Amino acid sequence: MTQKHATPSDNRVTIVPTGCCHDCGGRCVLKAHVKDGKIIRLETDNGEEPQIRACLRGRAYRQRVYSPDRLKYPLRRVGERGEGRFERISWDEALDTVASELKRIKGTYGNSAILLAGGSGNQGMLHGANQVARMLTHFGGYTRTWGAASYEGSLFASMATYGTISTGNTRDDLLNSRLIIMWGWNPANTIQDPGTSLYLAKVREKGAKIVAVDPRYTDSAATFAHQWIPIRPGTDAAMLIAMAYVIITENLHDQVFIDKYTVGFDKYREYVLGIEDGIPKTQKWAESITTVPADIITDLAREYATSKPAALIAGWGPARTAMGEQYSRAANVLTAITGNIGIHGGYAAGFMRAYSSREKRGPRGPKNPVEVGAPPRKDSLYKLRGGTNPTSARIHSSKIYDAILRGRDGGYPADIKMAYVVASNFINQHPNTRRGVEAFKTLEFIVVHEQFMTPTAKLGDIVLPVNTFMERNDIAPPWLGAPYYIYLNKAIDSLYESKSDLEICRELSKRLGIPHAFGNESEDELLRNIASFREDIPDYDAMKRDGVVKIKIPEPIVSFKEQIDDPEHNPFPTLSGKIEIYCKHLADMNNPMIPPIPKYITHWENYDDPLAAKYPLQLLTTHCKTRAHSTWYNVPWMKEIEPHSVWINPVDAEARGIKDGDLVDVFNDRGRIRIPAWVTERIMPGVVNVSQGAWYDPDEEGVDRGGCANVLTNDEQSPGGAVPMNTALVQVELASHAAP
Repeated sequence: MTQKHATPSDNRVTIVPTGCCHDCGGRCVLKAHVKDGKIIRLETDNGEEPQIRACLRGRAYRQRVYSPDRLKYPLRRVGERGEGRFERISWDEALDTVASELKRIKGTYGNSAILLAGGSGNQGMLHGANQVARMLTHFGGYTRTWGAASYEGSLFASMATYGTISTGNTRDDLLNSRLIIMWGWNPANTIQDPGTSLYLAKVREKGAKIVAVDPRYTDSAATFAHQWIPIRPGTDAAMLIAMAYVIITENLHDQVFIDKYTVGFDKYREYVLGIEDGIPKTQKWAESITTVPADIITDLAREYATSKPAALIAGWGPARTAMGEQYSRAANVLTAITGNIGIHGGYAAGFMRAYSSREKRGPRGPKNPVEVGAPPRKDSLYKLRGGTNPTSARIHSSKIYDAILRGRDGGYPADIKMAYVVASNFINQHPNTRRGVEAFKTLEFIVVHEQFMTPTAKLGDIVLPVNTFMERNDIAPPWLGAPYYIYLNKAIDSLYESKSDLEICRELSKRLGIPHAFGNESEDELLRNIASFREDIPDYDAMKRDGVVKIKIPEPIVSFKEQIDDPEHNPFPTLSGKIEIYCKHLADMNNPMIPPIPKYITHWENYDDPLAAKYPLQLLTTHCKTRAHSTWYNVPWMKEIEPHSVWINPVDAEARGIKDGDLVDVFNDRGRIRIPAWVTERIMPGVVNVSQGAWYDPDEEGVDRGGCANVLTNDEQSPGGAVPMNTALVQVELASHAAP
């Protein structure tokens, strides 16, 4: 139906095609029913297949748009930073203040002192942090982070192995698989492209076996899997390497494939068999590390090697650990030595972006002046194109608080004096939240674009109310690899005094003396231009009218099919032109923590760390079905569906006198959170889970009553850049037993 913008005087119900555009693992179709200028209900895709159907989060978006807690006006801090006391001011006063502070910081310290603390709160192609980045680039530059919390370990491993992040097959190709291994992968909650759960259901109906390897009996394991294999967090690489041991010693590997398409197998074989270090990586060796019985490792290895084509889908969660790159590399290599790459029903484990938008070459914007001329980081894959920008002018996202506190004296590239926060609940979503608060309190100025008074917004000096995607136009690209785009039609006028990020930056740019940074084009003109540079958007007007363009592909997309079918004319984009089991680029780093072949390397706050005597439980900080990071945390319907709690096994609960529903403290040296306990056999002994995204809410004693998992996580980085959100040791006790 053609969208028609409803006005307050229009008594008819108008259906406006739009979408849900957050970082949940899917970007989905929504249809807003608008009457008298207000959204009265939402529905999702009921058109042609494949349907891009929204989950419970998108269906609840009306509660978010019309929440009484929406920020309505620009605010200025009047209390101590973090106290949450603000006064209402006009937009002119707010923007004048921000512009004045930007000029002052630049003039006093230089542009590198300005930190762009951007995030994934908006996933559109027009609005969000990219507009602030554009403005600050024209203003002379800024400092930014590298190291995406979600996937940096998997990205690094994909680049080292394949030379690209475009790996895996589209989800419809799972119907060609004889075996699917969901390793640390929970798409029933995290979506991982709309339609994933439907295809997994069809796979199960078809009779293919599905195995889940995960410390938790997830919703995906419960719904789809025939077998659940619980594994100790942080040890996944050991099991994958032991599976390689079984496959190699039983001659189940695909030697023809290995010889033709890979380099370095002999070196990996020497490590796996123990020739390199005298330790054969047997099933028994892995059992002592992972707690997975040796016979189960053996059976799964044989099944995977002999059930070709088989799909090993290595989720990002186990890569969010202190040596997360090694898990991802080990999974990538296992798919290679079994020849499950480049074929229907197989799967090149890795970053998982099967479909990439077909982008025409167009004019490139100016580069961030702060980064121009900076040499590459020594720990980066700077010889390869794609992946993470290797500039040494950026600061790893785990280390940003340390960088604020220590600056250049601590070896960082900048002395940061202000933070420009946009599309991010930054303090809540980066590790070691309490240290983050400490660091932010030292800054001279903080401006925040927000929709709610989040824990990060409370630290701001100026807080600017931003509208939602229901109140502006945008285009949403697919999240991972499904071939489609969503046009997010504006359904209602902006509520209160909220503005879009684009509107804010346009007004600020005038005050900063850079009006040329933004023209006067309308949203429609800007989006039409964006679409014109994408070959797979054939008709912009049709996409806008329908709210979606579903790109027809003749058959499932199989990553690296061209390389496997015709390797002479289609080399892999690695330095060798082949799949790199042994990566010389890594070898040249000469860093034993980033070895050229995948290895199991123990690490800090692992199960075998001496600290485990004090804090014996391993913490997971998983994604849950009721939030996209910290978005939707304050939506009442979401809290009703799944109250925030700590998962704890009955064995661990009984030892601590904890019963289901008891209020407990989860704590370590970094902080303490207080939330209810969920005593369940759906998590293995020795492990607890606190889903990330709950809002930090400390009481007068510093105990976080909101249950923010990052109060407990460590602000360190893995050697290859992975953010170790799932590497932390904790203890749990009844709240009544906590020390005063």
